[in-house]
Amino acid sequence: MCIPHRSFLLAVALILATVFFHVPARADDYSGPAELVDRATSVYKRFLADPNMQWFRNNVGSARGILIVPQMLRGGFIIGGSGGQGLLVAQDPATNKWSAPAFYRMGSVSLGFQIGADVSEIILLIMTDRGLNAMLSTDFKLGADVAIAAGPIGGSAKAQTADILAFGRSQGAYGGISLEGAAISPLDDWNARYYGQSVRIFDILIDLKWNNPQADALRRLLPKPGPNVQPIGR
Repeated sequence: MCIPHRSFLLAVALILATVFFHVPARADDYSGPAELVDRATSVYKRFLADPNMQWFRNNVGSARGILIVPQMLRGGFIIGGSGGQGLLVAQDPATNKWSAPAFYRMGSVSLGFQIGADVSEIILLIMTDRGLNAMLSTDFKLGADVAIAAGPIGGSAKAQTADILAFGRSQGAYGGISLEGAAISPLDDWNARYYGQSVRIFDILIDLKWNNPQADALRRLLPKPGPNVQPIGR
């Protein structure tokens, strides 16, 4: 008996979903949080040096937080899977001081007829208090719980109004990056490993109670308070 065309595609999609749900777990096989910090530092340097990231350079100081995902892997054939580990630093709106890093995982699966694979460097600028508050939750989805838009490229481009602006640098032929629906959740075990004991995300990012000198190289690259930095308590 012949399987109907639509049913066949659905069956194939379900089988391939099993495969691609495992992609994120292998996409960023770091030895530990310290290596991720080093990789994130290198990625942030590349973004600052990229001539296409002029708007990013000029406005990163206004961000409430910066989430850096050094390696976001996407791969797909009918099912597209994506995943990556990253770190978030937050800026105190009263002092403009940046926090130590907290560690997160980003992952999603999207349906569609797509073939290819892509490794991307992702930076999310958290532009509002609402966006940062979402990062303090146990998990949330981009586009559902907070508004996300593509970050403007070039110097004269204007940003859309959004809680989070997404910037990406890709290698490979995949045809673009969409983070709508991507789930973000804290890596509590990595945070505990990095700081030597169980810690709360709030204490790292908001109360600034925790520090690890290993992240000093990254924090020295972050924007310093100055006349061009606008208030961010919104």
